[in-house]
Amino acid sequence: MSAAFARDELGTLSSVLDELLPPRGDGRLPGAGALGLADGVDTATRASALRPAIAAALASLAARGFSAQSKPEKLARLQALAKEAPEAFQALLVQAYGAYYTHPSVVEALGLPPRPPFPKGYDVPATDFSLLDPVRRRAKLYRER
Repeated sequence: MSAAFARDELGTLSSVLDELLPPRGDGRLPGAGALGLADGVDTATRASALRPAIAAALASLAARGFSAQSKPEKLARLQALAKEAPEAFQALLVQAYGAYYTHPSVVEALGLPPRPPFPKGYDVPATDFSLLDPVRRRAKLYRER
């Protein structure tokens, strides 16, 4: 397991999170960085094989003063990061979205009940299974052993 991100990297991560998931809905949904999710994303990525790449990306952004840059500059930096280190960027996105959309204030703002989906589950509207008939009529796409 890797060490925690440095303080400047955590500050940069918080700013990155606010760019990836900004506040919206007239303040109804807070930004991911404002929710303090940087520590959670830091912890969640510690066991990732991409941790060194994520740490290097954050260190590079921090060294360039990412947090103090304008929105267009931040967007350009994040687009460049997505091209230079796509796997690390994708891992960061997955952790950011997971932390954000499970945060109690976001769940509440989305109008969802503040509980896990199981054991009660959620009502799912009935579907028309006849839509699968064309698939069922197709020949098998695999070989029997």
